[in-house]
Amino acid sequence: MKWDFDHLNQIKNVSSFPELVDTKFSGKNNALCWQRLLDGDFEEIVDLLELKENITVVSEADLLNLNLSKQGLLAREIILNDIKLLKEFGALPTLNLLKCYERDDEFNYISTDVYSFHVDRSPIATDTFLCTYFGTSSDIIANEEVTQKIQIPEVREKLKALHDPEDGNFESFLEDNFFDLHYQPNADAKPINLENGYLWRLAVDHPEQQVLPCVHRTPDENGKLRLLLIC
Repeated sequence: MKWDFDHLNQIKNVSSFPELVDTKFSGKNNALCWQRLLDGDFEEIVDLLELKENITVVSEADLLNLNLSKQGLLAREIILNDIKLLKEFGALPTLNLLKCYERDDEFNYISTDVYSFHVDRSPIATDTFLCTYFGTSSDIIANEEVTQKIQIPEVREKLKALHDPEDGNFESFLEDNFFDLHYQPNADAKPINLENGYLWRLAVDHPEQQVLPCVHRTPDENGKLRLLLIC
């Protein structure tokens, strides 16, 4: 079953990879989705890969060395083709086998890990591409449904207490420590799950960006491995 995102101003559906990379963000649209109903057994690939640490980079050679069933071969072909398309576009895709990301437990009032709703920032014009083939998928949320954490009075006061004026101004301190990239969902917020198999392009905060960056997060893995393509 395909999900209908067309009623959401934030998300625009596309029907091909060329359309995914060529469509320009505009207005409130900062997420593009190429919906695919993928054949193949991606769980078989996950079961055969070796998790060497919490985040294991899987090479194309690693995939080709797997002894797969017919359904596993279909899944591998899809992954390799996605990698090929992204490389030909000029991106640098990475296939990750994930147990979990590192958690930020230093400050209980403002987490800066990827499990917190956040935006990506880059000094150059770029976008974030991602596809979850197996396991829990990421979430995005509309910009009007979140509040920048550094604008929450009690959080801001606690951060001011950490700041040493001799190290520079407060706003630079917030940027240097990535506090300004993280957001708190409003009470009535409705995050949108990105679903398995869909290839997404999310807007990033950079000097040439014409729209607000896409707010997103990594969900709790719930003890299940994830197979994620990202760049």
